[in-house]
Amino acid sequence: MSPHRSDTVDPDLGKPLRIALISDVHGNLPAFRAVLDDIANVGADQTWCLGDLVGYGAQPDECVALAQEACDVCLVGNHDLVVLKKLDVSAFSFNAAIAAQWTQENIGSEAIDFMNGLEPANTEQELGLFHASPRDPVWEYVLSTLQADACIDAMDARVGAIGHSHVALFFTRDDDGGVRGEQTPGGTEVDISNGRWLINPGGVGQPRDGDPRAAWLLLDSGSWTAEWRRVEYPIAEAAQAIERAGLPQQLADRLFRGE
Repeated sequence: MSPHRSDTVDPDLGKPLRIALISDVHGNLPAFRAVLDDIANVGADQTWCLGDLVGYGAQPDECVALAQEACDVCLVGNHDLVVLKKLDVSAFSFNAAIAAQWTQENIGSEAIDFMNGLEPANTEQELGLFHASPRDPVWEYVLSTLQADACIDAMDARVGAIGHSHVALFFTRDDDGGVRGEQTPGGTEVDISNGRWLINPGGVGQPRDGDPRAAWLLLDSGSWTAEWRRVEYPIAEAAQAIERAGLPQQLADRLFRGE
């Protein structure tokens, strides 16, 4: 008998999966392509996306189509939900609202249909998947140990994956009940085989941790290790697409700064 649940085991080979976790693509096609190329080079078995395929960036249709093709599991994020008109745009900051409204006006029906079939959380996997957090899969930014402690209480899974903040990091609670968290620069590898964990792969299309490179995470469900990776991509191409679309210049400029 396998000690792993079937959702983290390759059904053809009977071995644990190496899972690529990605989040927050945000219409940034050059970054998304670069991450998927890196995933292919590393040889991950599956790609799981934690949502926010659109918003901010200027290539929503292309990103949704690529996610539909490349991702084995995909969640919906708050920006996706606003574009779908399932959330009110008034909750957004000025630039985010402009980008969401532009996306509503320019996105195609096939992308809308795909995103309409997604949910902000998936608890059917051995790994809990949440766009934002286990307590609030749509809106909560988990950036403190106090929040992380409550979120760990709110999930059944031992390990949960979250996005939304665009910051690559982890939180863990040890057997003694203490919670700690750290940001995870590219190249960080952590043993998550013991204790309870929240892991965030960082943002593909709009990192906010000071590193402008696209971020993703490789999870080995056999050894239960997590490796945070960063990928160079042609930022100028994504910025030029934003400028050509007439979106706020700040959305292009921030890509170069990773904020």
